[in-house]
Amino acid sequence: MEEKVLTFKDIDSSILKSLPNPTGEAYEIKIKIPEFTFLGVKKQPDFADVFITFYPKKRIIELKSLKEYVYHLRNITVSYERLINVFYDHMMETYDPERMRITMVCNPRGGISSKLTVDSDWKVRGGKENFSDWKNNLEDTWSVTM
Repeated sequence: MEEKVLTFKDIDSSILKSLPNPTGEAYEIKIKIPEFTFLGVKKQPDFADVFITFYPKKRIIELKSLKEYVYHLRNITVSYERLINVFYDHMMETYDPERMRITMVCNPRGGISSKLTVDSDWKVRGGKENFSDWKNNLEDTWSVTM
């Protein structure tokens, strides 16, 4: 019997949970996921470091549920271009932040490295470009520090 291939359509966003933001003040949350794994389109494991910059409104990320969500992705067969967009959409729907930026730095595969970024502040993503710091990083290096 063949095992069912799980795709991006099988990613369960209900795993993500939120907590009430304990303050109405502005602040930034940075999260690093150093062991982000999933199956590439050829069903080979892919590995990445994911960096989330999060400006909360009323809800913050419950880290335990984020960990469970990330673990859930390990058996999903998906391209990283699709995955970053699905991940972004699920995070935006669950947390409705003031701003969120996700950067995925993928380990080399076949001698080629990739770095993908999505930012809710971008006008093309429906943002207002209130935070223009990303414009200074268009030629940034591969290393992402926290």
